Amino acid sequence: MPEHVLELNNVSKRYGTFTAVDDISFSIPAGSIYGFLGPNGAGKTTTIRMILDILKPDAGSIRILGEPCALNVRHRIGYLPEEKGLYKKMRVWAIIAYFATLKGMSNKEAKLRAFELLERYGLKDYAEAKVESLSKGMGQKVQVLSAVAHRPELVILDEPFSGLDPVNQEVLEQLIHDMAQAGQTVIFSTHIMQHAERLCDRMLLITKGQKVFDGTLADAHAIIPRRVILECAGDIRPALDSSSIVGVKEVLPESGKKPQSLRHWEILIKEHTDPQSILQCCLNAGIPLTRFDHTQPSLHDVFVHLVGSDAKEHQLR
Repeated sequence: MPEHVLELNNVSKRYGTFTAVDDISFSIPAGSIYGFLGPNGAGKTTTIRMILDILKPDAGSIRILGEPCALNVRHRIGYLPEEKGLYKKMRVWAIIAYFATLKGMSNKEAKLRAFELLERYGLKDYAEAKVESLSKGMGQKVQVLSAVAHRPELVILDEPFSGLDPVNQEVLEQLIHDMAQAGQTVIFSTHIMQHAERLCDRMLLITKGQKVFDGTLADAHAIIPRRVILECAGDIRPALDSSSIVGVKEVLPESGKKPQSLRHWEILIKEHTDPQSILQCCLNAGIPLTRFDHTQPSLHDVFVHLVGSDAKEHQLR
């Protein structure tokens, strides 16, 4: 298998005058969990469909598992589409086995694999049930298992967490971890940042069809400086200016507060600055604090910073 299981170079897709994907380039190393992130309507699904040769790009090139066309390696790929759907009259184990045989497994091997997956991921008791009797969440789990039963080298899941309750989201996260530990590469699209924060080795963020970030979680966190949030009466700046603290980049007061009232202060600090030194400075200056909070910016904070109004409009979270 090549070092990069997927490479996109300057890929674009247009519908008339509307550009759905605009000159996107990225590569995904083998064995990684890669998050494909962005607000609804950002171009994630269009990009995935071009990767799988469901849509043809108007510009640029794509290589997948060393080939220029996904159809050449389709038995090595597992795909969960955004639009979910199963054969309602089939039994649960049979539908998983059926999709596995379509990707080259023998009937016997596919059946054993179906029961193995159902037991491992909490659906053993539903193996003989018909799909139409399942809840929406259970049906979605069955479709995910159907997409990966043949042990594909590359797994592409389009919004796999959509519609799942928290318990089943945890089950799906465990499945993704298990596949990565087995050496498979997993790509999943989502607009829910918590899943990416817990799962991803690397992530891509697109908005309005354009790439705005491609890197690790640490790279993402480095975009927004570390910060300390304080609340106190009066002005904190003289105490910090007169102190020997090294690493304070900026002190930002909350707007709209009178000087004599409780005020919120956001203190931006450099990477290796100890937040406790800010607290000690306030104690030394006799400044009573009603709040001291040091938190690393979340992935949500980073992406709201990058995406801006799109994050709020499309409820990126």
